[in-house]
Amino acid sequence: MPSAYLDHAASTPARPEAVAAMVDVLEHVPGNPSGQHRWAQEARRRLDDARDGIASLLGVEPGGVIFTSGGTEADDLAVRGVLGAAGGRALCSEIEHHAVLDVVHATGGGTVAVDGTGRLDLDHLADELASDPGVSIVSVVLANNEVGTLQDLDAIADVVDQARPSHPNGLVLHTDAVAAAAWIDVAEVAARADLVTISGHKVGGPKGIGVLAVRHGVPIAPVLLGGGQERERRSGTPNVAGAVGLGVALAVTARDRVTVVGRVREQAERLAAGLTEAADHVRTTIPPRSVPGVANIVHLSCREVASEPLLFLLDEAGVAASAGSSCASGALEPSHVVEALGVPPDWAPGALRLSLGWSTTDDEIDHALAVIPAAIAQLHPHAEPAA
Repeated sequence: MPSAYLDHAASTPARPEAVAAMVDVLEHVPGNPSGQHRWAQEARRRLDDARDGIASLLGVEPGGVIFTSGGTEADDLAVRGVLGAAGGRALCSEIEHHAVLDVVHATGGGTVAVDGTGRLDLDHLADELASDPGVSIVSVVLANNEVGTLQDLDAIADVVDQARPSHPNGLVLHTDAVAAAAWIDVAEVAARADLVTISGHKVGGPKGIGVLAVRHGVPIAPVLLGGGQERERRSGTPNVAGAVGLGVALAVTARDRVTVVGRVREQAERLAAGLTEAADHVRTTIPPRSVPGVANIVHLSCREVASEPLLFLLDEAGVAASAGSSCASGALEPSHVVEALGVPPDWAPGALRLSLGWSTTDDEIDHALAVIPAAIAQLHPHAEPAA
């Protein structure tokens, strides 16, 4: 049966180059990089080489690369690490990934509103910073993982810079670039962020490895204690194979970015146009070209259609998709992102995220265009096809 894997925003297939590099480490480098013998030193060399390459691609010094178990831990370390070192409280956008949003809420922080396209309300951010000099970290996702909206990070950094003199504990800017790293040059676009998060399996590397990149010598209090690794900022035996795989995947992604982004953008636009033209009860959640976004995400709203049965029908027809962020249980919950964007209640329950990747083929797009309208029509039998 034909199939279409359109859930790359949840996890994209590993790059063959990254797999080969990891297999080499797993087969030939048994040492713990914290040791002293030759096998340990070889592991340390591989880890340092990966760190150097990733640092260059993210625009930080090698000592600013902290390896973690993934994007979630890196986000957690960014927020808790700054609060632990500086005190105060955190602010984030109301459409952050739960890896940031839940930590901000758990530590007594607050949220900043966004507009209907997902862009941060800069006036609200400025007001919040002016009213509370105790805020020590602002976290804003670079590309939203559900709808793909890119933030104007320079404009956000301007607001943070203006507020910084009135914040006695310091004020740093963190961006979760997990959903953006495969599609834009993070070193350039996030150059003014003090802290940047990326994750291996979103750029064609392995699951279970991530990075918190630290610029400007921002103090980070450790969350994990017990070994003093990563310059005493994150204890635990380093995942050498994972770090090497992430480094190779990020390098290949950077090498191929222009070609892949151009191809994927054309595929995504064809997919979005075909689906919205197929029926008048399907529309893109963010109006086309109304705001900058990553090339690979097509987010749709389907009027009077529920996401859960729609995803079931698509899975049966060989299409992998999602309604939003992945969660541990796999169960669907109302999207806080869709709610924050103000999507009307008859459209919001039918959220559908289709996300493409470096390996997406035109045949997969064709299959999706053949299958998805029929599945939606099956759940919304009274809707007339668009003229």
